[in-house]
Amino acid sequence: MKSCDSKTVAIFLAELGDGGVQRVMVNLTQGLIERGVKVDMVLAKAEGPYLAEIPKAVRIVDLESKRALTSLPGLVRYLRSEKPATILSAMEHANIVAIWAAWLARVKTRVVISVHTSYRFLEFSSIRGRFLHFLIRKSYSWANTVVVVSEAAKKDLLDSIRLEPEFVKVIYNPVVMPELFIKAKMPLDHHWFASNEPPVILGVGRLSKKKDFQNLIRAFSLVHQTCPVRLVIIGEGEERVALENLVMELGVKEDVDLHGFVINPYSYIAHAAVFVLSSVCEGLPTVLIESLAIGTPVVSTNCPCGPMEILAGGKYGKLVPMNDPKKMAASILDVLQNRNLSVVADNAISPFTLETSVNKYLQVLQCESTK
Repeated sequence: MKSCDSKTVAIFLAELGDGGVQRVMVNLTQGLIERGVKVDMVLAKAEGPYLAEIPKAVRIVDLESKRALTSLPGLVRYLRSEKPATILSAMEHANIVAIWAAWLARVKTRVVISVHTSYRFLEFSSIRGRFLHFLIRKSYSWANTVVVVSEAAKKDLLDSIRLEPEFVKVIYNPVVMPELFIKAKMPLDHHWFASNEPPVILGVGRLSKKKDFQNLIRAFSLVHQTCPVRLVIIGEGEERVALENLVMELGVKEDVDLHGFVINPYSYIAHAAVFVLSSVCEGLPTVLIESLAIGTPVVSTNCPCGPMEILAGGKYGKLVPMNDPKKMAASILDVLQNRNLSVVADNAISPFTLETSVNKYLQVLQCESTK
């Protein structure tokens, strides 16, 4: 096999779309650059809103493919040509491609794959899904290290795939970034958040079934019957029409804003009365940690995986059952009536700082920091 450049880490993703995983990988890239690590951002397709967030010191490599799986030949050529010391991938399709590309390229590139969601909630019912499941089970053990983003996610993965426990490392995502607090203080051009307006409940995430914004909207409608309140959901996705129909059905259209994707959700979080995570599954919900760091009270479903760990069993925010809008509504009302829940100890967010995460990633990537 060919020797590798000991200074370069290649981060491989399908694209830089509007998801939490993409945002996390951009944060990690910034942290590695600040430590003096040379980084190539290798994308199946160089597109997406977070592309503009990549530090200038990072080389962007566009494989010009429609999706991760079809980028395999291009990634093989990149690995043979550049021979990075390590390739780090994120999300299932990219993980499989990174593993196979390294094997086909016959270079000594270390392969680290990262799993950002609960494995048991991945969709494997279709023919394509079953094939993906087969590839994951056969391929993941070929990587040098598998990184998972929570202890609960590690348990799910080990329960589903035959891997040695020491082969799987838990590294919390680098979520609490210095610029988070700067962006949280930026002006917000939305009159609902003015001081003389009713309190705003906020949801953030892709409009998908996994985020279960239907449950949040139903809970909001119950709160709405009790006191003046509004709901803003930031994000875009395939469930938009279904959510719009539910809003109409419940008669709360005038006080619900399905606002779409925004590049800076932090000023919305800072001005919200309460942030609500309504998901049925997660890996390590980034926006829940960001809300804690900013100081906004949080209500979260006790979904697998992440909220229980992040909120220390309910110490730092309210945990409610999934698919229970009545209990969610009760917790939201309690927060609205008791604003002192916004005070969070520093040790609640210290595991999720850039410094902590980068230190652990440097160990598994086996690249030396020059700073």
